[in-house]
Amino acid sequence: MKLKILAVGQKMPAWVTAGYQEYAKRMPRECSLDVVEIAPAKRTKQSNMARIVDNEGDRILAAIKDTDYVVALEVKGKQWSTEGLANKLSAWQSIHTHIIFVIGGPDGLSGKCLKRANEQWCLSPLTFPHPLVRVILAEQLYRGWSLMNNHPYHRE
Repeated sequence: MKLKILAVGQKMPAWVTAGYQEYAKRMPRECSLDVVEIAPAKRTKQSNMARIVDNEGDRILAAIKDTDYVVALEVKGKQWSTEGLANKLSAWQSIHTHIIFVIGGPDGLSGKCLKRANEQWCLSPLTFPHPLVRVILAEQLYRGWSLMNNHPYHRE
């Protein structure tokens, strides 16, 4: 199974890149984790936010294949425990070869992206700095995989 994060945002701070890479390199070959950065739309005080979100959404959708299973990170999505995520990973592994996790821009995901998503996941009701989300996501995917495989990283 291949896991891919599609994230709006480029040129992340070094601590974000290091944090993401720390967990991505821990994933085994049979469950690799990659990130693809989508360029954010330019924002000004006069920008039409709906148009910006739609533009970013179009670029996200262009990076998704018809056969990909898509999980949108969305504040209104379902929350999963670590055990629930491990169960999801196990189920996905038996059915899908490519799982795409979509992180929208600072103004969220377009309706088209949410409609394309097979599932919507809310990491937390807390608000996080946008770059931190990809680090948290990578860590949680690693933790879920660890639990699924009885790896000692996850301790209850």
